[in-house]
Amino acid sequence: MKIVKCLLPFLLVILAAWFIGCSHSDKAEVKEVITKELDLLKNLDSDTTQKYVSYQELFPDADQSSELSDEVNEVFSLFFQNFDYKILDIDVDKETAAAAVRLCTLDASALARDFSAACLKNEILKAAADSENTKDTTPSLQERYLSLNHLLKTKEYDTTEDNCTITLSQKDDVWEINRTYSLENDLVGGLISYLSDPDILSPEDTLEVYLETLKKMDLKEMSNYLGLESILTDEDPAKKAIAEALVEQVHQNFNYEILESTINGYRASIETKITTFDSDAILDEFQAELDTYLASPEAVIDGEETRYQKSLELLLANIEGNEKTTVASTEFHLINDGISWKLQDTSQELGNAILGTLSTTPVEETDTESTE
Repeated sequence: MKIVKCLLPFLLVILAAWFIGCSHSDKAEVKEVITKELDLLKNLDSDTTQKYVSYQELFPDADQSSELSDEVNEVFSLFFQNFDYKILDIDVDKETAAAAVRLCTLDASALARDFSAACLKNEILKAAADSENTKDTTPSLQERYLSLNHLLKTKEYDTTEDNCTITLSQKDDVWEINRTYSLENDLVGGLISYLSDPDILSPEDTLEVYLETLKKMDLKEMSNYLGLESILTDEDPAKKAIAEALVEQVHQNFNYEILESTINGYRASIETKITTFDSDAILDEFQAELDTYLASPEAVIDGEETRYQKSLELLLANIEGNEKTTVASTEFHLINDGISWKLQDTSQELGNAILGTLSTTPVEETDTESTE
């Protein structure tokens, strides 16, 4: 009995040492597996990247029928160029293990906001490029990645640090990392979640994209997008000159200030202060000059066609010479369709806010035959 009692503490020490040794060995193996995999990401191995984040995972709703170019691979290289990690702790339990890891990744939230804004701008410009193309075409996977590629090349993003848990399983005495959606999302700094967030752009941010894009449109784009073909596009050189002068007035004077927003579920209204050219002042001066001309003997002699051309010349001169602006409050309405916020009644609200009373052709409504 004395021998047994003496041996028990010794056996317990040996057993504890064995367990500690096994645990230490398992932890070392787990650490080695994680280090090997994450180092490949850190050193921009695209094959390893694809094991954890597939091309389709970021944009499951994109048209995936088109082939992908080499620039798609470049996106992940650019994203992971500042990637780093630190293993904080490892816990092993028989054939499973969990490691607490701190990841240093690019600021995915900022990238997702910029990407969503760029996609919305592209959608607006596509609609403005062709007024007859009303079909809602889903951007291809290639287009999505080209947008990401452009942002990663042209903008600098900070890095962020977040802790995550990497789980592993032992199969045939070999430790393998469990590839899960959560891990995929963590490795890209939450980019997958951010890109699928319908509120990644707030209603205010969304409206700003619309207004900033519109204020830089050319004549054809603005015409198509606002549905103002009757005033902004015409085969008549004089009318075309008037349309170009109106667009130039927009470029020179259009500005805005978002005052207040109200969100009610999936609907939002935004009170906005719009600064634009004073269309009322232009029309008042034009009408005064036109009345003077029509009351003169010259107008009687000129004839109907000449009077009409003269009225166009007067309107063009008043538009080109205008330096007056006006400020008015406009309420814009947006709706969230579960994917993103979108501006409602785009043509009417934006057209009225920017062009004011010049959203219709004043010359055609003028009685140029009054002197007869």
